[in-house]
Amino acid sequence: MGSTRRPTLADVAARVGVTPKTVSRVLNEDGPVSEATRAKVLAVVEELGFRPNLMARNMRVGARDSTVGLVVPDMGNPFFGTVAGGVEDAVRDRGLTLLMGSSGEREPLEHALITTFLARRISGLLVVPAAGSDHRFLRRERESGLPVVFVDRPGAGLAADAVVSANEEGARVGVAHLIAHGHRRIAFVGDRPATLYTRKTRQRGYRSALEAAGIGHDPALVVTAHDPYAAGVAVRRLLALADPPTAVFAANNFASLGVVPALAEAGRRDVALVGFDDLPLAAVLEPGLTVVAQDPAAIGRAAAELVLARLGGDRSRAVTRTVPVTLVRRGSGELPPPPPSASC
Repeated sequence: MGSTRRPTLADVAARVGVTPKTVSRVLNEDGPVSEATRAKVLAVVEELGFRPNLMARNMRVGARDSTVGLVVPDMGNPFFGTVAGGVEDAVRDRGLTLLMGSSGEREPLEHALITTFLARRISGLLVVPAAGSDHRFLRRERESGLPVVFVDRPGAGLAADAVVSANEEGARVGVAHLIAHGHRRIAFVGDRPATLYTRKTRQRGYRSALEAAGIGHDPALVVTAHDPYAAGVAVRRLLALADPPTAVFAANNFASLGVVPALAEAGRRDVALVGFDDLPLAAVLEPGLTVVAQDPAAIGRAAAELVLARLGGDRSRAVTRTVPVTLVRRGSGELPPPPPSASC
C-alpha cells in the first residue's frame, strides 16, 4: 500500500487477464485483437495510468521518438531562447516535444549532445552550429531520413536545410543609416571568432556600406569582443584613439550590452549607435537604442516547419530560407557627428 511504483505492461495484462503481447498489440495497433479485448485493455490502461516506455520501444523496433532535438550555443542568450520558443510552438501543434541543450559554442560538446539526441531516436534535429563545427558525421542519419535543419548559421560538411537572418543586408542597412546621418568614422564591434558565420556576414555588410559611400576601410575601427565586458573595454579604447569614431555599429546583442553602458560611463551622448539584434528595454534608454531587429521567433518557426515538411514526405533538395530584418529607429542611430570645431 502507498507504493508509487509506475504500472507496467505486465500489470495491465494481469488486470485484463491477457498476455503482455496482447496488450502490446493493442497499444501499437500491430496485430489481430478482438474489439472487446481492445476495449478492456484501453480501459485498464486509463484506470492504472499506464504510460508506455516509448524510448525502450523505439530502441526495439527502430522507430523514431515523438521528440525534436534543438542544440543552441548559449541558453542564456535571449535570442536563442526566443528561437526555441518559435520551434516549440510549431512542433507542439503536431504532437511533438522539444528537447534542448547547449553546446557552449564548443564543437566537441555539440557533437556529444547531438549523439545523445540521436540515441533517443529523435524525429528531427535542429542545430545552431558552433564555430568551426563539421557535420559530416550526420550524413548517414540524413540518408536514413532524419530531418536536419541548421538554424541561424549554415552547417558544414552536410547538405541540409538552413534558416538564417538577412545578416549582410541588415548590417549594410544599419551602417548606411549612420552614414546618412553624416558619420564617416564608424566602428564595428563584432563577436568572436572572426570566422563565425554571423560575424563574417555582418562585417561584409559593414564594409559594403562604407564602400558604397566612398569611405575607406580602417582596420583600427574593427574590434572583436566575446562578451559585454569585452565590448565595453573595446569601445573605451576606440574612443581614446587620436581619430576616434563618431558612431558605432554593434554586431550582436551582447556587443550592444557592452557598448551602451561604456558610452554612458564615458558621458558620450554624442556617439551614435546602431545595434544588430533588439534588446529588452531598448526603447526606454536615453536616447533609445536604434537596432537592426531580427525575428528569432520567425526563425524558429521556419526551422520547425522545414522539419515538419520533411517528416511529411518532402524529399526536395535542401533549401536555405532567409528571414528579413527591420531597422528600428529610436534615437541613438540618428545622432549627428560633432561639428568639425568640436573635434579639434
